[in-house]
Amino acid sequence: MAAPPRPQPEPEPEPPAAGLEALEGLALDTVIAKAGARQAAALACASTRLRDAAGDDALWRRFCADDLALHAPLAPDGRTLPSFKDAYKVWLESFGMYPLPLVRRVKIFWSSLKSWLSENFPEALKTLNKGVSEAQIQSAEDDLGFKLPLPTKLLYRFCNGQLPLSEHHCENMRMAHLGIIGGYVFYDHLINVHLSPLEQIVEETKEFYREFYDQGVFNMTNLIIVATSWYRPKTFFLNCSDDQLYVGTINLQDGEMLPCVPKSLIRPTNTDMPQDGLLLWLEEHLRRLQNGMIKTRMLKTSRYISLFPEASPSCTSAMTNCVKVRASAVFAPEHPESRRPGAKCLYAYSIRLSVPEACMLGGVYYSSCQLYSRHWIIRWRDRVVSDVNGEGVIGKVCGKQEEHSINYYPLLTPGQEEFVYESCTPLPDSPGSVEGSFTFVPGMLSRPEGKPFEVTVAPFPLEIPEYIF
Repeated sequence: MAAPPRPQPEPEPEPPAAGLEALEGLALDTVIAKAGARQAAALACASTRLRDAAGDDALWRRFCADDLALHAPLAPDGRTLPSFKDAYKVWLESFGMYPLPLVRRVKIFWSSLKSWLSENFPEALKTLNKGVSEAQIQSAEDDLGFKLPLPTKLLYRFCNGQLPLSEHHCENMRMAHLGIIGGYVFYDHLINVHLSPLEQIVEETKEFYREFYDQGVFNMTNLIIVATSWYRPKTFFLNCSDDQLYVGTINLQDGEMLPCVPKSLIRPTNTDMPQDGLLLWLEEHLRRLQNGMIKTRMLKTSRYISLFPEASPSCTSAMTNCVKVRASAVFAPEHPESRRPGAKCLYAYSIRLSVPEACMLGGVYYSSCQLYSRHWIIRWRDRVVSDVNGEGVIGKVCGKQEEHSINYYPLLTPGQEEFVYESCTPLPDSPGSVEGSFTFVPGMLSRPEGKPFEVTVAPFPLEIPEYIF
């Protein structure tokens, strides 16, 4: 009896590369493009034909754009390279230890911020440092004794913050208003926040722990100082354990800090797209610059980024009898007034007055109008906590020997720049609001040309924001 036929082994599945060999032209290019850069590099080893197809620089141009937001064959240090394929390889060698989507995101952030600074604040652009190396980050981590969050490390790989404080007082004063975070001014309280370079982060962080060691409140934390004001003290800390960014209050010595970004947005390092407090904070700041929520403003002869909001809903606007009033506030947790009983939250507010077109009342044109008095109603929640009437608007002038308060009676004429008046008010807690009115006289106070008239200040909010700058 004949033996039964032996079962034939099933044919080996055809390797993917073998199937691709049958594709032609555009179809092959499309498949390789969708496979991604890593698969394209692997296919290049399969056959001569696939190596030619996977080596097409048009393909690598697409990979560079999609994966790295890179639109020219440039190395991370700006050198021009022979091809997009070479550029992708160099970038992968430099940043392959990070998730490429995060690399792309951080690269876009810095490119966009530098573009905005170039157009609107070139003086500050000149203060940005070149990025640090992976070895410098490792050295900083060794000095600190703990690891930095992945997004923060990548931020500093692209740009090492701003120029540090120098030993020369005059040079520091020249640069003090150039912080890329910016600040605010009211009375003699000047804040302007700079992003610290890595070497300053290490030095100031170690000094901070030495200073507060005896209090014991920070001894078990992994905090680093990432941004500081060069005028009055205001300090931002990144907690490298929970990835949150905090701002120190006037009660910092007691351990009081406030979170600067919504906690729900923070994602740890082991996710596909980690995002820590510093990255979220900087991206939100850039959005506000780009959409005009905050802008540069002149302080005497120097330009700076003003953190007083310029757009609704944080900035309100009202036009009454041809006078326009814009108003907004910022939260100032670092101010000493916050220590007073019943003054837990202190807010600086900015009032901008102008006559955009013509001063017209009852069909009569006036060449000017002058402010005579003010009326403020300040609310905490639904309760009026202050109802103030007074002449002019109050400001402070700093003399060589002493400070003294004076009353301003701004004279407004059609088309002139806004008169800016900035002050502050405390609240027991958040939220609150300010509203009120000004009384103006047509013409000038010394030569009135008509009856006084009222100008409304629309209610503007006093609240602790989701993002604190």
